[in-house]
Amino acid sequence: MIEKQTDIIVVGSGPGGATVARELARSNAGLGVTLLERGRDWRQNPLYGTYPGAMLYADRASFLFTQEGLNIIRPLMLGGATSMYCGCAERPLPWWQSKYGIDLSQEAEETVVELGIKPLPATLRGVASTRIAEAGADLGMDWQPQDKFMVPQQSHNGFDCGAKCMLGCRCGAKWNAAEFVDEAVQQGIDLWTGTKVDEVVWENGRVLGVIGQRLGQSFRLWGKVVVLAAGGIGTPLILQRSGLTQAGQGMTMDTTVMVYGHAPTKGIGQEPPMTWSCADDQLGVLYSTLIDPWLNYPLVMLQKGPAYSLTWHRWGHTYGVMIKLKDEVSGAVQAQKRGFTISKGLTADDRQRLAQAEAVAGRILRQAGCDPDTIFTTPLRGTHPSGTVRLGEMLDTNLQTEIAGLYVCDASVFPEALARPTVLTIIALGKRLARHLRDDS
Repeated sequence: MIEKQTDIIVVGSGPGGATVARELARSNAGLGVTLLERGRDWRQNPLYGTYPGAMLYADRASFLFTQEGLNIIRPLMLGGATSMYCGCAERPLPWWQSKYGIDLSQEAEETVVELGIKPLPATLRGVASTRIAEAGADLGMDWQPQDKFMVPQQSHNGFDCGAKCMLGCRCGAKWNAAEFVDEAVQQGIDLWTGTKVDEVVWENGRVLGVIGQRLGQSFRLWGKVVVLAAGGIGTPLILQRSGLTQAGQGMTMDTTVMVYGHAPTKGIGQEPPMTWSCADDQLGVLYSTLIDPWLNYPLVMLQKGPAYSLTWHRWGHTYGVMIKLKDEVSGAVQAQKRGFTISKGLTADDRQRLAQAEAVAGRILRQAGCDPDTIFTTPLRGTHPSGTVRLGEMLDTNLQTEIAGLYVCDASVFPEALARPTVLTIIALGKRLARHLRDDS
């Protein structure tokens, strides 16, 4: 049995946990911080950013599904989902302040400046991707260059970004939350990788620490504060096992599909993902330019039917319009004796709005020059498991639960779906929480 005392325990090294740990390490408040990560650091492994690698560091080899069949990619590694995201940034939406009383503008702008967040240069946004955006504009839509967590000048041997970016960035241009962890470690925090937290220990309404398994050994880590940042799936499971059974009841997913069409010119597969976007907040969707990586494509299409996987040979000439839906809170993440289950379908309203968006995407592809007879929609997928420990229901405005000293800082806290890239919002929440913890110490 490993046993240790610290001041603040952070569980999870995605954008929320990494930010909290790093900000506390930089604060000079003299607080002992221990960051626990279930996975390992894959960045220097030769398999990082490859198809075999993605199967090794994603939960269930990237074949995690809801009971309704939505595929979820859940990276279990240092940096969390920022290893396998598309590197997109979106400032926190105004409703965080107007509806929930949380102003994240200062924290978001700090991050934008520090990390150089902005759209890629026009020459790097992709010819085919730009054609899709222009086609949308031809139809009266407001397509804009997408802000990115990418700095091409930081590439090791030249900027090399395509759909494969979603497997993990090998060229070095895309920001990863593991970089914040590196800085936090240099500032003196303790990092435990290979560490699975089973539950939070608390008594008389006050947190005491966490227990779990590390590299095959049981451990107990005691602390005055625990910040759960294990993601929209991991965090509610820990809370359920700790006696907070309301966690995980209802969730959002930013349920996503792509609409594909065969074009006479080179497709978007070799271009950076999501370089252009268009938000329709009245309908509750975000459109962007995206296609599955080359080897993932036939596997995803096989879920729709064998005939669709046979379109693989057209991948190099395929245009893709992504639809990210602001889905309603429904379903559940539920811990079981062994493992967990996820139930998340679409409500009637979700389905109606998604059907409208798919029709719009089809019109864009036809306007962009795709053969109308080749246009089809991919299977549904859940790209942003979130809203499982919602602000205003289980959390106060400081992200604290009913247990004193027990906080949450990841996509679980979203009170509603963003239908936007989530990472900048989570970083801003992490900065805000770290300041609260520092001031409260």
